[in-house]
Amino acid sequence: MMSVTKEIVTERLKTVNGPDFTGNIVDLGMVSEIFIADSKVFFSITVPAARAQEMEPLRAAAERVVKAIPGVAGAVVALTAEKKGGGMEAPVPARPAPRPAPPAAPRPAPHAPASHSQGKRGVPGIEAIIAVASGKGGVGKSTTAVNLALGLAANGLRVGVLDADIYGPSMPKLLDIHGRPQTVDGKILKPMENYGLKVMSMGFLVDEETPMIWRGPMVMSALTQMLREVEWGRLDVLVVDMPPGTGDAQLTMAQQVPLAGAVIVSTPQDLALIDARKGLNMFKKVDVPLLGIVENMSYFIAPDTGKRYDIFGHGGARREAERLGVTFLGEVPLEMGIRESSDEGAPVVASKPDSAEAKIYRDIAAKVWDRVNEERGAAEAAVPSIVFE
Repeated sequence: MMSVTKEIVTERLKTVNGPDFTGNIVDLGMVSEIFIADSKVFFSITVPAARAQEMEPLRAAAERVVKAIPGVAGAVVALTAEKKGGGMEAPVPARPAPRPAPPAAPRPAPHAPASHSQGKRGVPGIEAIIAVASGKGGVGKSTTAVNLALGLAANGLRVGVLDADIYGPSMPKLLDIHGRPQTVDGKILKPMENYGLKVMSMGFLVDEETPMIWRGPMVMSALTQMLREVEWGRLDVLVVDMPPGTGDAQLTMAQQVPLAGAVIVSTPQDLALIDARKGLNMFKKVDVPLLGIVENMSYFIAPDTGKRYDIFGHGGARREAERLGVTFLGEVPLEMGIRESSDEGAPVVASKPDSAEAKIYRDIAAKVWDRVNEERGAAEAAVPSIVFE
């Protein structure tokens, strides 16, 4: 099988005419940087915002020619709409507005456990999807996510992890997983596995030092592929390690994926809590249940004296949870063993299951799962029953 290169893809894309047959999309500067991972090709096409809707046939044509290249296993081609781009800034004549289609009768998705899941397509085989998020980076979100997943598994659940942080994937390092995922029939990816978890991450598809400079639509295309084109099998819960912040990726995941709920990770200081509130408010606005808040790096116990130090303050996340009426899930100490085991690819819940720190994560996992079941019960109680007499 021939090796697929950027040069080959670029040459093929030159056969795709630009809008109004004005040259080809490559020479018009419409094609973004091309990324190739595991014989799959990713790129976007920049079009002017005013003409974005009519450019779908162009996007589809580019996808077809790339998929036809020998050795290409798949292609993800996204449209990126910008005010200016591609040399197509000519004014667009006004067009009559399309006649609105009659509203369709609402139809709940099968097995949708809650109103917040209606209209969102689930993932076959996965019972619940939990997002672990933070308003900012550097608060230990990924370490919390992986130990939460291991805690859920230790409590008897079948668990998977999706590393949704496209720009800074952490799961390959945290779980000491190397290599590329295999495919089923060259189409569906098999998740990687370690410590009893099924895992998918962009870190498995690109080299560790490769900078990810994708635009928003490409990020979402990649996330969708890692979520829906993976042979997850039967899982009780999929833990999604979200990117930090409240950008397009987080918002789109929250709007398009039937999340069972979100866990917010914060440190105690006011600056981190300000950003944590943004994450909380984002999930509230898109009707995703808030499962609770974790206060990470909550305190430090000096190993030589046993004296406690509240380096970043203490109790800020608990007070914030009480103020917002959100469950406080627990305090995780700033502990050297957690950092060392994470760097070694042996998270503390897996490598030191009898330690005090592992018990903290297992307790948090139990509270999270209780909250998931509470939300399910509340949603089922809210659904009216129809009785025929």
